[in-house]
Amino acid sequence: MRQSPHFLSIAARRSLLALPLLLLNACSTNPSGPTSASSVAVPSQWRQSAADAGPLDPASLARWWTRFDDPVLDRLIDGALVNSPDVRTALSKIAESRAVRATTKASLFPSLSAGVSGASTRTHNRNTGVTSTSESYGASLDASWEVDLFGKQLQTLSAADADLAQTAENFHAAQVSLAAEIASAYVTLRSAEARLAVVRSSLATREETLDLTRWREQAGTGAALDTLQANTSLEQTRSSIPALEQTAAQTRNQLALLSGLAPGALDTLLSSKTALPDIPATLATGIPADTLRQRPDVRAAEYAVKAAAARTSSARRERLPSLTLGGSLGVEALKAGRLFNPDSVTASVLGGLTAPIFDAGRIRQTIIVQTEQEKQALIAYESSVLSALSEVENALIAVSRTSETLAALQKAASSAREAQALAALQYKAGTIDLLSLLDTQRTTLSLEEQVVSTRADQISAHIQLYKSLGGGWSPVKTASNAP
Repeated sequence: MRQSPHFLSIAARRSLLALPLLLLNACSTNPSGPTSASSVAVPSQWRQSAADAGPLDPASLARWWTRFDDPVLDRLIDGALVNSPDVRTALSKIAESRAVRATTKASLFPSLSAGVSGASTRTHNRNTGVTSTSESYGASLDASWEVDLFGKQLQTLSAADADLAQTAENFHAAQVSLAAEIASAYVTLRSAEARLAVVRSSLATREETLDLTRWREQAGTGAALDTLQANTSLEQTRSSIPALEQTAAQTRNQLALLSGLAPGALDTLLSSKTALPDIPATLATGIPADTLRQRPDVRAAEYAVKAAAARTSSARRERLPSLTLGGSLGVEALKAGRLFNPDSVTASVLGGLTAPIFDAGRIRQTIIVQTEQEKQALIAYESSVLSALSEVENALIAVSRTSETLAALQKAASSAREAQALAALQYKAGTIDLLSLLDTQRTTLSLEEQVVSTRADQISAHIQLYKSLGGGWSPVKTASNAP
């Protein structure tokens, strides 16, 4: 029976995901060979679980980006999940794998072929001068069937089933990666635009300061040094704008590329909003075992183990006898029109039982190759489980620490803005020098840029968390909804 790629089969859970006390065991057993096993202890809770974390909801996790309440981001990801070259390639691989499975399944059934032949003979006798001709026509129907006595072909079909399921999970993994990459690039774009706004606001303030120093110099109450220092501060601030504009422009092109579009195709959509997305109010992390069942890469690795185990079992069955049945039905006639009323009819049935006796160790070495590949698949499965656990923990740490950093920076930036306003008043009153004012301006600009960057880091941490939880994949789409 064909298994759904979206859920673990009962057999797979028994052999690969036995979770007594949440102990993850990945193992495969050959009926006539040694048992290969690998286990990873899965914790019951995340070490860095958030206080407001809720249960994992696969339905909402499939479209986690909607939690950021940003319609532009929604349109970008929805369109990319249809038009991206990577996703379309992964979708094509599913069709390819499905055809390979159908080819494998066809080998379980008999093959039937038909043929038609005709011959004409002309003979001339020189002694008598007589020329004679003869004609003959024939038709045949041939059948052959290799009986799957010991299940070797069924094991090969099981491997093809697992390959198909793995290809589907790889498609889902491509969706997960693409959604996260689009969201991260979008945050980079909005962060660059927000920092541009901060720099331009600071630039306006410094232009006012430069104008003030020039007026004082012209009135004879100020020094030329103050004017030069104010101009230096202004131009230094202005010099950061081109780099930010470059980042924004290149990120727009990156978003177009990820969406399968030409540069500039998304400029109109992206210009409709410039603010950073809102951070989701709550997190839904669930428990580690839920994440392992949700992540496509872990499930793809599980199917790889199943495919390798089936191929090992098939290789072992090469040592057993094979039975081939064949049959033929033929007719012959002296005229083509008499093929349906033939002059003679022949029929034959043939059966052959063969078993390998000597192959110079070929079968034994093939079994070793398949067994080692099965071990490698188990190791890869274990690695994918460990990577999944580590990625979630790291993302949870980043969410927590960036939140703490952002709170401290926002307080510092608020104090810096008040200090800058006070310094500006004191400089106009002549109670402080220009360097004190410029110092408060530099501090304010630096802290405001750090606030923007840290807020972007916090959003990116949420994106990585949703990705590490296995969110962002959905069933195959057929209709285009590109922006």
